[in-house]
Amino acid sequence: MTEETILSEEYAEFLTVTCLEWKHVLKDDRFKDIITESLNYLAQSNRVYVYAFVIMSNHFHLIWQMMGEHKKANVQRDFLKYTSQQILKAMKTEKSKLLNELLVNAKDRKYQVWERNSLGVPLWKPEVLEQKLDYIHNNPVKAGFCQYPEDYKYSSARFYEKNLKDWVFLSHHEG
Repeated sequence: MTEETILSEEYAEFLTVTCLEWKHVLKDDRFKDIITESLNYLAQSNRVYVYAFVIMSNHFHLIWQMMGEHKKANVQRDFLKYTSQQILKAMKTEKSKLLNELLVNAKDRKYQVWERNSLGVPLWKPEVLEQKLDYIHNNPVKAGFCQYPEDYKYSSARFYEKNLKDWVFLSHHEG
């Protein structure tokens, strides 16, 4: 096992997942719900701790940590594959015009929702975790979606700012 693998398994990780070519695939709240339902499943099945998240219209950020013997690469692959399949299924059913923008005709897929090689950063110092937590929660404010982080629905900010458990899959990063 490489040092990088050990760090990503042992520590929480800041993950950024971007929609293909920064397209606003997640503008529809139903697609955000697919992500939150999948995070809930992963947490309930004891695969991950989800410490923080925000879902924007063209990307999302997570702070998560694998549980037990679960390998980050496997969990992340399955999570992204499942969420993209569900989003594409809904788009095909509704004959969404956005579907054509996700057409890639690659060797292994016809459509693609997520950019490949999501950015993952191991959070091996509490100060770095706190900085990423602030970054996540302020993302919707900087984008002009709300005035205060806790006003944005698809975020863990209300959990941290007001101690509201809107998302059952969240765990506080301090335990």
